[in-house]
Amino acid sequence: MKINIACPSTGMQKVIEIDDEKRLQNLYDRRMAQEIDGTVLGDEFEGAILRISGGNDKQGFPMRQGVLTNNRVRLLCKKGHKGYRPRRSGERKRKSLRGCIVGHDIAVLNLVVTQVGEKDIPGLTDATVPRRLGPKRANNIRKLFNLSKEDDVRKYVIHRKFTNKKGVEIRKAPKIQRLITPLMLQRKRARKAEKLNSVLRNKEEAAAYKKVVAQRLAEQREARRSLISKRRSTRKSAKLAVDKK
Repeated sequence: MKINIACPSTGMQKVIEIDDEKRLQNLYDRRMAQEIDGTVLGDEFEGAILRISGGNDKQGFPMRQGVLTNNRVRLLCKKGHKGYRPRRSGERKRKSLRGCIVGHDIAVLNLVVTQVGEKDIPGLTDATVPRRLGPKRANNIRKLFNLSKEDDVRKYVIHRKFTNKKGVEIRKAPKIQRLITPLMLQRKRARKAEKLNSVLRNKEEAAAYKKVVAQRLAEQREARRSLISKRRSTRKSAKLAVDKK
């Protein structure tokens, strides 16, 4: 079984292969996210604590957290599930996955160093690999360099320089996301003003509509009143004519 060990604090990674079944017995029936003692793997890992983060079997099927079995199962996956990407809206598919328990047929087991021992592990904790890529979001850059809001984030973004095929030196840096610029504030003020103007315009239009409705109702009442008075005068004149006869 191959053991892939990663150390987040140094950014280094190491792969070892263990064929001794007695040493592997200490890894069997362990679950993902469980921590193991480093002496299980060898004397060079003495004092270190490792966490099981996943693994693959011989056919390449990954381990899935929450599936309490040590063999392969077929699960009905939908959007949001790990190890499955739907091609159509609402699509579900049955996929083969491994359980979260380490079994005999695991080919590669992934471990993460959570606590370093007193001795340095060669190839894992004895050196540090610098991060090639830095954060893109403005707040994350401020957090990394402990900046205040007055500091210019664009001066602290992690970049790299290299020479292209034409022999020109190029500076490459990520585009800073969620950066507050004067143009962004101007657009924000414009959106706010547009929203306020829309509310005022709706109020004015509603008041004008109510005024027109009240005017039409008053006209209808006046027309009905005049019609009723006209009918009364007609009836009255007809009655007078009958009385004269």
